[in-house]
Amino acid sequence: MSGLYLSRGLFPEEFLRPTVDFILACQQESGEIPWFEGGYTDPWDHVESAMGLSIGGELEGARKAYEWLAGKQLEDGSWWASYRGDTIDNANRRESNFVAYVATGVWHHYLISGDGDFLQAMWPVVDKAIGFVLALQSQHGEIDWAVDGSGQPKGDALVTGCSSIYKSLECAHNIAVTVGEDRAHWLTARTRLGKALRHKPERFDRTWESKSRYSMDWFYPVLTGVYSGADARARLAARWDEFVEVGLGCRCEKQEPWVTIAESCELVMSLLAAGDHARAVEVYSWLQQWRTSDGSYWTGYQLVEDLLWPDEKPTWTAGAILLAADALTKHTAASDLFCSVKLLDEREDVRERRIVVD
Repeated sequence: MSGLYLSRGLFPEEFLRPTVDFILACQQESGEIPWFEGGYTDPWDHVESAMGLSIGGELEGARKAYEWLAGKQLEDGSWWASYRGDTIDNANRRESNFVAYVATGVWHHYLISGDGDFLQAMWPVVDKAIGFVLALQSQHGEIDWAVDGSGQPKGDALVTGCSSIYKSLECAHNIAVTVGEDRAHWLTARTRLGKALRHKPERFDRTWESKSRYSMDWFYPVLTGVYSGADARARLAARWDEFVEVGLGCRCEKQEPWVTIAESCELVMSLLAAGDHARAVEVYSWLQQWRTSDGSYWTGYQLVEDLLWPDEKPTWTAGAILLAADALTKHTAASDLFCSVKLLDEREDVRERRIVVD
């Protein structure tokens, strides 16, 4: 199917129900959501899939996903790079943006569910996770991308990873305000991180070839609120032709003839954040050709060889499809999470708080 054009108030619930069911079918009894049946689970993509469950109204499944994550958290607040059930699949590193993303997922679930008990229960998890991440922030503002197996920082930073953390710090701040905890230094750290992303390109990709060939380095600073308004639109316009294949989607890397569905969904939300609603609707309409009969979506399509590659239908791609559909239709109370920056005013009483735009 192709040509699914979405507009406000018209969330295609019946059409996307199989996509929600696909994630549920992959979820383990423990709450873990692997990439696919028999695959491993990483903390970031696990959260992305859980957000898809929240959008689909599967609040119990989403809650179990976050409880599973809480149960795997290490004493320092982090998680290993990947798991297979109770087994650590990759103990070589712990990635900062993976760790921070729990705050984004928890806040997203709370916005949809309104479950204050859930937020209170997850607060210690978020608090420890953000503590681990901010311990990796340098005096220049960037945050190291990972620590190795022994806990030593890797010594470099990623634009995409730090941009993701920037959004997670927004969500973590809002959680802190809502539960009545003082974490004012989180906003200070977020401000420093934003300045590094906007004005200190030399602090990123210091020890390897530039990652600017990846589309996520292009649009993630828009998706996460580092850039907004005219600056966001100018950033997206500057490299549009490098990454966007009309009628297909967004390339993962500019030099590789490969469009990926999850990145295309994130580009949709980036366009919405930049105020380009028409192109957001258009890009999303291209993606249904990559849908399968069970409601899952292929990872991507190789243009030159004319084949679906890899032979995978990840849960997190299904989650991204649901997130973009929610953003386009304003279906849930969390639909604007990746389309705007909203910081709760910590000076207001929580019961009467107002939202201020950063």
